[in-house]
Amino acid sequence: MATQIVKLMRTEEIAEGTMAFHFTRPPGFEFRPGQSIDMTLVDPPETDGEGNTRAFSIASPPFENQLTVATRMRDSAFKQVLRNASPGLEVKIESPGGSFTLHKNPTKPAVFLAGGIGITPFVSMARQAAKEKALQRLYLFYSNRRPEDAAFLDLLAALPAENPNFNFIATMTAMEKSRRKWTGETGNIDRDMLLRHVPEPIGPIYYLAGPPEMVVAMRKTLMSAGVDEDDMRTEEFSGY
Repeated sequence: MATQIVKLMRTEEIAEGTMAFHFTRPPGFEFRPGQSIDMTLVDPPETDGEGNTRAFSIASPPFENQLTVATRMRDSAFKQVLRNASPGLEVKIESPGGSFTLHKNPTKPAVFLAGGIGITPFVSMARQAAKEKALQRLYLFYSNRRPEDAAFLDLLAALPAENPNFNFIATMTAMEKSRRKWTGETGNIDRDMLLRHVPEPIGPIYYLAGPPEMVVAMRKTLMSAGVDEDDMRTEEFSGY
């Protein structure tokens, strides 16, 4: 795979404990929404046993001229180097890869089920669909403990006004620990919640992304609703 050098443009905190990193986009760098890249630090000031390379879903859509990745912050050397980096930091990226991308039949709806930082591939998909004014029906369920933990929450909540075919359903599972007001869904994404918002649950393609235990639970939920396993696509976010 081709290796290219990109430079850090800016960083921002997008939720409590979650940061986004915006990099330059090399000329001719093409990708499909939902794909990922391997990113490697170049001569970092510190390292550990987890190494200097991580895989990240690209959170920015193809129509933007930057590459954005986002991650929960931990004490690993890799993430601390990124956290403390100044604009201009150079990192290596590999050509985009992965098949966690939107199916090509626009008449078949897509249902996205995201937990935590598993939201990143769906941000790219949803924003690109809005830009293209796609006619495909999209449903995005997004589960977090609190609004404070939900990366890209405001951005996604604004998208239905831009794309009437996009339906956004955010749910919080620990509002008793939140300082914010919340009038949306609460509790885990379950069969009843799914059936309230997806009028025809049999037929769409389902995309599941988040911590492994969440992905396993969502698969069971979908199967209990009669969804065929062949209509499920999964992406697990471990250690994030």
